[in-house]
Amino acid sequence: MNYIPLHHKYRPQTFSQLVGQEMVATTLANGMRLGRVMPAYLFCGPRGTGKTSSARILAKALNCLSTATVTPEPCGTCDLCRGIVRGAALDVLEIDAASNTGVDNVRDLIEGAQYAPVQGRYKVFIIDECHMLSTAAFNALLKTLEEPPPHAVFILATTDPQRLPATIISRCQRFDFRRISLERMTAHLATIAQQEGIEITPEALTLVAQLAQGGMRDAESLLDQLSLLPPPVNPDQVWQLVGSVPERPLLALLQSVYTQQPLEVMAAGRQLLDQGWEPLAVLHQLVALYRDLLIARVTPAARHLTTLTEATWEALVALAQTLPVDTILAAQAHLRTSEPQVRHAPQPHLWLEVTLLGLLPSQTPPPAGRPPSPAPLPPVSAAPAATPAPPQPAPPAVSPPAPASPPPVSPPAVAPEPSPPTAPEPPPPAPPAGPDLGEIWATVVSHIQKKASQSLFQGNGQLLTLQQEPPLARVGFQSPALVTIAQGKLKELQTAFKRSGYGPLQIEIVPLPAAPTPAARPAVAPPPPLPPPAPTATRPSPVQPPPAASSSEPKAAPPTANPESEVWRAARRLADFFQGDIVLPAAEADESHDSEVEERDSS
Repeated sequence: MNYIPLHHKYRPQTFSQLVGQEMVATTLANGMRLGRVMPAYLFCGPRGTGKTSSARILAKALNCLSTATVTPEPCGTCDLCRGIVRGAALDVLEIDAASNTGVDNVRDLIEGAQYAPVQGRYKVFIIDECHMLSTAAFNALLKTLEEPPPHAVFILATTDPQRLPATIISRCQRFDFRRISLERMTAHLATIAQQEGIEITPEALTLVAQLAQGGMRDAESLLDQLSLLPPPVNPDQVWQLVGSVPERPLLALLQSVYTQQPLEVMAAGRQLLDQGWEPLAVLHQLVALYRDLLIARVTPAARHLTTLTEATWEALVALAQTLPVDTILAAQAHLRTSEPQVRHAPQPHLWLEVTLLGLLPSQTPPPAGRPPSPAPLPPVSAAPAATPAPPQPAPPAVSPPAPASPPPVSPPAVAPEPSPPTAPEPPPPAPPAGPDLGEIWATVVSHIQKKASQSLFQGNGQLLTLQQEPPLARVGFQSPALVTIAQGKLKELQTAFKRSGYGPLQIEIVPLPAAPTPAARPAVAPPPPLPPPAPTATRPSPVQPPPAASSSEPKAAPPTANPESEVWRAARRLADFFQGDIVLPAAEADESHDSEVEERDSS
């Protein structure tokens, strides 16, 4: 006789045998007891939770030959009940929608529904994974579901009800199957292990139930595999069988990280890789262990929320109590940002080693500082405002021009004196803010999926400000054309900011301010063409001011009478503002010198 797998051998045969679906079983049983048979049923829920088994039980309840009418408790011994279990009943047709997706298959099914049942009371059509049907097939099924023949019952089962048309769902009586709880599944597995004579420890049995994630079929299949191992089965054998990294080497790695032993960290990581574990699998298991570490730090009594054994949990709790929550969260953020490099790198084992070294406490503070970094960012926007600080020395340069010769000499002496005390004040906030903006921008750009967009923002963009209240990020580009292109990719940039952990915020794309120094020098160059006509105008001008201006306004005469000196002072002020010098050709320099001498003589 062929071997019967455990998930087939222990498939529920009555509503009372359904595990973890009491509400569904009670509703269906009461419907059979009252004789209220619906034309169409829809069973939704995750895999392995009893949808197909419930459909077969319902088919037996509708057609059991041991009673004259439908019954909530089919006998399981009559010819029709045994035929349904074997899949040989003529009145129960079970099809897989994944392999019968076309409209022709549904038309054949509808045509068969017109015929009366051969042996039972109802013809039952079980359509498994019905979300795989095509749109045309659903449309062909609509009328039959709404007004089926009196002897036909349709049972649709799916793991993805969102893909079903609303017109189909509205024509069915829907039942939602939920994941089976850990306690119910562990008790059911213990019963199976006892009946089958499988020697397995309670910790391993609990681990099997946790790995199944609420699916009874997965748990029974895994228990069937474990029954082939030498007894007694322990948690380490379970981890090795499912292909996951054992918890003990990971715990040793974690302890080496927080005892500041880089060599042991490298050795533990290399040992896991030498045992054949993939770098990405090690990283994922490490992320899960950090999640358990956080639970152990916050709620040390919540072991039932993890898949760890008792000994590992106690060691993890002892380690967690020595660590602040911020350190654990910083390590989790570091692992999250390192996953793309490990996944896509040509040599992922090297990136895994770098990631493990980055978990050391001496390296984790930078990631931990990223969430608070938006708080000091407002001063970052003030950092560029510190550049206009030099204008304070410039106003003193405007007031001294009243005297004729001293002003050009005194402003340079006065300007450097106030600048040293004001200059050291902005630098303290500026150095931390600058690297933070650069690191934040690099992190955000790394989360952009499209390579073209990533190259655009990485090579041309610059993060200028980032603030929390209101949430706003300002990104600058060098030219208006790049600004226009970048504005068309705002959604990608917003998604990248959100993936980087900076939440939803408003993004402004602005052009970068033009550098002032190159623009100032061409402005100084045009004045030289003005001096040639100036000498002709300056020679008659000194004759007019002396009589009127000598007694009343000696200070106002130079600017009105001598346009050359006025241009020179403007150029001087501009050069002082940008802390530069005025460079003229030799001939023009001699002319300007002669004009200054003439001006002094006239004054």
